Amino acid sequence: MKRLWKRAVAKVFENFWWKLLSLGIAVAIWALVASEPELSTFTTVRVEYKNLPDDLEISSEPVSTVALELRGPSGQLNGVGETIRPSLVLDMANARPGERTYTIGDANVKLSRGVQLVRAIPSEVRFRFEPRRTRTVPVEVRFTGEGQNGYQIAHSEVIPAEIQIVGPRSRVARVNSAVTDQIDVSNAVGVTQFHVSLLVEDPYVRIEGSPEATVQVTMRTKQK
Repeated sequence: MKRLWKRAVAKVFENFWWKLLSLGIAVAIWALVASEPELSTFTTVRVEYKNLPDDLEISSEPVSTVALELRGPSGQLNGVGETIRPSLVLDMANARPGERTYTIGDANVKLSRGVQLVRAIPSEVRFRFEPRRTRTVPVEVRFTGEGQNGYQIAHSEVIPAEIQIVGPRSRVARVNSAVTDQIDVSNAVGVTQFHVSLLVEDPYVRIEGSPEATVQVTMRTKQK
């Protein structure tokens, strides 16, 4: 029994000075943090999301930022928004077609240790979800400057003549075509090729594949 007691005492005093130094450092850090004044501040964070089902699209105007009111020791708040960046991530795994409101709170806001979330402005964000739709639409070519050099367009061909678009179902249904940048033919004669970009005039709908086309134009003398 005495032998066990001696071993226990020896363990306690093993590396005694290092243990005492560590304890002193921990107490000093605690005292430093405890003596810091508690402050509050506002910072703006980006709204991020994860796990959105592959067959859904966000069709409402997105909420891109949220203001957070935070409280904590001054040393912890000094770097907020600069070197320390809180994050806000919404889990959309359970999203379904229609509207869904997400509450912003401790469950989806990540903060540094010692910093507390007081409130979010806005405290809730709402999204509207629609099924994703893919559709084929024609490419519409736009010209400018025809006839200025005495020539007019006899024939034009665009490749590809059709492209695929994708986006929220209701918005894709309203798109009739993809349009090219304006092609200036004021100096064109004979057969000329132009490489142009394409645009879908709905910001929620995008082009699948390359958003470019080649337009071949055949010019002829303008008839009087």
